[in-house]
Amino acid sequence: MFEFAWPWLFALLPLPWLMRLVLPPADSGEAALQVSFLGDLEQLVQRKARASMPSWRQQIPYVLLWLLLLTAAARPQWLGEPLPIAASGRDLLVAVDVSGSMDYPDMQWQGEDVSRLDLVKSLLGDFLENREGDRVGLILFGSQAYLQAPLTFDRHTVHTWLNEARIGIAGKNTAIGDAIGLALKRLRQRPAQSRVLILITDGANNGGQIDPLTAARLAGDEGIKIYPIGIGADPQESSSKGMFSINPGVDLDEPALEEIAKITGGQYFRARDGGELSAIKDTLDQLEPVAQQPTQARPAHALYSWPLAVALLLSVLLVIRELWPNNPVQRWLSKEHFLQQHPDWRARLKRLRLRRRR
Repeated sequence: MFEFAWPWLFALLPLPWLMRLVLPPADSGEAALQVSFLGDLEQLVQRKARASMPSWRQQIPYVLLWLLLLTAAARPQWLGEPLPIAASGRDLLVAVDVSGSMDYPDMQWQGEDVSRLDLVKSLLGDFLENREGDRVGLILFGSQAYLQAPLTFDRHTVHTWLNEARIGIAGKNTAIGDAIGLALKRLRQRPAQSRVLILITDGANNGGQIDPLTAARLAGDEGIKIYPIGIGADPQESSSKGMFSINPGVDLDEPALEEIAKITGGQYFRARDGGELSAIKDTLDQLEPVAQQPTQARPAHALYSWPLAVALLLSVLLVIRELWPNNPVQRWLSKEHFLQQHPDWRARLKRLRLRRRR
């Protein structure tokens, strides 16, 4: 189906004629004699200009040009048949702790010691990319919480931004309450029964402005489910590694995370190694998508380039017509016409050419 996206632009069609009537005649900029009856001459010239307006036939190219420009500006488009858009799935935000303790290498994955953040990147990135039908987003939090990726169907880009996360990028502390509050702000406008927050941390709340339990109660009132994941090996199973003399896993506040899950109707998970985190990922992957209101969209193919191209071609032709008297062919024709009117000059030019040849 053909239609104009902005058909109201055709109301500007009489604008050039209205401007001609309202605006004063343009000043030629040429010097003029100052005479006492100059005012009478100007009135005479204006009357003559109005009387000598181009005829309707002369105005046809310019009317057509203006109409083509308006047609292109009105955005003509061809609408295809309505196509269904997949609107099932969840709005899933992932909040990842990037405080300094997430760099502790106490996690085992494929026989190697890896840091907590590296393990989260490896397993959670694949989890996000496989959530087909879900809109996913990413929050990074430390001393403050930042929205790294808004809710989007572009899961690959969210995966990329998760891989680019760095320790300490949001500060050294852990603002769990702020992360929940930011997620609440982003999810509260989405349809009910499709709001999920996965919260990954290895410590207790020691920063930010919002108490985690208060933020969890507000999230529960909005129907947002929170699935906290406490990451880090048990303290007694880990020895001093690298720059750390004490396993920071002792700071993990499991009772608070369990209460957050209980308040919001979610579930708390504990990941002590890569195997447990992988099992948690598989469990979360079983979340059944909730059907939302189905939507349809009609693909639109823009057609403005056609009238714009015709307008450009017509403009070029009009310019060529205006400049035609000044082209070399026309000047040659004018010279031949002069010589025909003055045959004696033809003889003089002939004698002059003969002298030059000698």
